[in-house]
Amino acid sequence: MACQLPTESGAPLSCWSCPELAREAVTRAITDTISASTVRRWLRDDALKPWQHRSWIFIHDSNFRATAQRVLDLYARIFDGTPLGEDEYVISADEKTSIQARCRCHPTLAPGQARSMRVNHIYGRGGALAYLAAYDIHRAEVFGHCEQSTGIVPFMRLVEQVMGNEPYASAKRVFFIVDNGSSHRSRSASERLASRFPNVVMVHTPVHASWLNQIEIFFSIVQRKVVSPNDFTDLDEVRNRLRAFEHRYNATAQPFQWRFTTTDLDDLLARLDRHTADHHEESSAALAA
Repeated sequence: MACQLPTESGAPLSCWSCPELAREAVTRAITDTISASTVRRWLRDDALKPWQHRSWIFIHDSNFRATAQRVLDLYARIFDGTPLGEDEYVISADEKTSIQARCRCHPTLAPGQARSMRVNHIYGRGGALAYLAAYDIHRAEVFGHCEQSTGIVPFMRLVEQVMGNEPYASAKRVFFIVDNGSSHRSRSASERLASRFPNVVMVHTPVHASWLNQIEIFFSIVQRKVVSPNDFTDLDEVRNRLRAFEHRYNATAQPFQWRFTTTDLDDLLARLDRHTADHHEESSAALAA
């Protein structure tokens, strides 16, 4: 039962809990009585947690492998089968949108012994901004700034911020890894960037695969260490904290230990192929029945 969706048995639930599984076992006359703690112990022994869920999205990009491999090769300092030179760099860039300044109606209380930090639930809205950042994946250096909104012009300002510094300004090539957001999507975006900076090469992640972009790891750090629990007096405080954190991060940062390789990519795609084949067989069997 724990490995079936509740709706498959007609239960009006989104997922199983231990008490609900115990109740269902009695309802189905599997047993006369059973406690939730017993169910919990059995599930723990079998490493089952039916009350948890994870989201996923199916791959529809027919060019997924080739596009993903291009990104993974750059992480390994390879492009089109050739190792990168010492004067070639790889930048991961994106935007973190809608960072709000939530002005709490009462001051946040610092943590104490046996007491968590306390943040007032009621707040006033102090506006929102976007944080644009570019991360040199091999040198572990972040360049970022805040904008009122995202778009082509703000993104170009981020590129200029990076390319206005050495060693990028005089580099042989600088690869910008980006997702398929509207600010840097399509061939026209690549051409626009190349016309402004001839030594820049734009490389896109596959559609719906921004998890391949290492800047997302940095953004997750920013979310945990800088933004949450989102207690700011105004947008200037948001900007100042992000700027200060950048300096703090760059002072001690080490490159991320990226472990997802092209071998892992092939294994992932093979598992998805098997899953798709099994799903088609189940669907065909259901139609035949």
